[in-house]
Amino acid sequence: MKTITVGLSFLAVLLVLGSSLVTAEEKPTNPNILFLLTDQWRADALGYAGDPNVRTPNLDRLASKSVNFTHAVSGCPVCCPYRASLLTGQRVLTHGVFMNDVQLSAEAVTIAEVLVDKGYDTGYVGKWHLDGRGRSSFIPRQRRQGFQYWKVLECTHNYNNSYYWGDEPVKRKWDGYDVIAQTRDAQKYLRDRVGKAKPFLFVLSWGTPHAPYNTAPQRYRDLYDPQKLELRPNVPKVMHGRVRRDLAGYYAHCTAIDEMVAQLLDTLEETGLAENTIVVFTSDHGDMLGSQGAYKKQRPFDESIRVPLLFHAPTLLGKGGRKLDARINTEDLMPTLLGLCGVEPPKTVEGLDYSDYMRGGECPGDGVAVVTCPQPFGQWTRRQGGRECRGLRSDRYTYVRHLDGPWMLFDNEKDPYQMTNLCNLPQYAEVQTRLNALLMDKLKQQGDKFLPGPVYLKRWGYKVDASGTVPYTN
Repeated sequence: MKTITVGLSFLAVLLVLGSSLVTAEEKPTNPNILFLLTDQWRADALGYAGDPNVRTPNLDRLASKSVNFTHAVSGCPVCCPYRASLLTGQRVLTHGVFMNDVQLSAEAVTIAEVLVDKGYDTGYVGKWHLDGRGRSSFIPRQRRQGFQYWKVLECTHNYNNSYYWGDEPVKRKWDGYDVIAQTRDAQKYLRDRVGKAKPFLFVLSWGTPHAPYNTAPQRYRDLYDPQKLELRPNVPKVMHGRVRRDLAGYYAHCTAIDEMVAQLLDTLEETGLAENTIVVFTSDHGDMLGSQGAYKKQRPFDESIRVPLLFHAPTLLGKGGRKLDARINTEDLMPTLLGLCGVEPPKTVEGLDYSDYMRGGECPGDGVAVVTCPQPFGQWTRRQGGRECRGLRSDRYTYVRHLDGPWMLFDNEKDPYQMTNLCNLPQYAEVQTRLNALLMDKLKQQGDKFLPGPVYLKRWGYKVDASGTVPYTN
């Protein structure tokens, strides 16, 4: 009997140990990813970036303990091209999404598909804009590029009357201002992760602060008096009244998102997910907002091409904040995230992996980012001065050429608002020649022959209207 008792006691100990081992195994060892994507938030429009107007206290705190890429670039600064490059790690003339409202091929190899193969769960909530079959159309599972949890609409800018599709072809409506409703859904997703063995990739894709600007809830709009806002010196005086009104609304959207970021970070802490989750905050492109007398994006000016980019990962990158000035480009984000997760990027990837650089290693880039507009369209048609162009954003200079030759040259150190075009000035001939040679060499390396836009339209079979834009249905 004594022997049996000892045996049972030993068995009980094994059961307890076994139970603890199972519990340990249920905690994901690979890092989670929470990717917070905004639409049209330019790099300077944050308190931590020096904007004297905007209120972003939570993002300012996040930046103070994150890796902050102070000169991140959106290489083709418009919605769909960015999103396709984000998911694939490819440049726009490789995946073919160089315009809005066209489809990313179902054959593309995306970060979601790669991570699912490595045991991850995936989720996406908010704006998609990669299906190209109408902005309100249902997107079936086979066209979701590897994302499993799904509450998505192709595209809307009606943030207070916003709809989404789930797994079934039943259209549902977000409650109120969709920035808040989508955040609540993301918080629920995070809470539901507790106790699950698999790591996750979750993308929360807000539609703001993209226009229409003055549509945030009143409590956020009340924070900004248009008459008290400081404008950038490159905004023409004739536009000051309009820009002040729009900027106040833009900032209201920004502050709303700032509050939502804080709530998401609190949820990560509450659920115990914070230490093992990579949080990324960024945007698909900027917004001119009156600078250079222009609005929206696509142009090669800093207000359009530069975006915020924060990586917060306490376990992987430490809890202290650091600023890095590398010109990380859109196609670099996918391999960098995979690198942080210890996952080899697929051979289809063209971007660079900056994960080791964030840990203190050498920068994989050469200090310049290529900026491209294969086909002007949308808010920058040929009638509006839009041109096919290629350019470089380096540590000091911006250099751009169009099909007929050099077009823009700015010394961003001496002229941070890009108000004096130095192109073809004799005293800058040596600089221009050097930058032009560097640009042409980069294009050759990338296999970009810099052809007229209609050549690419024909190659990819895109049908455009008289303005050069792919028509879409709502």
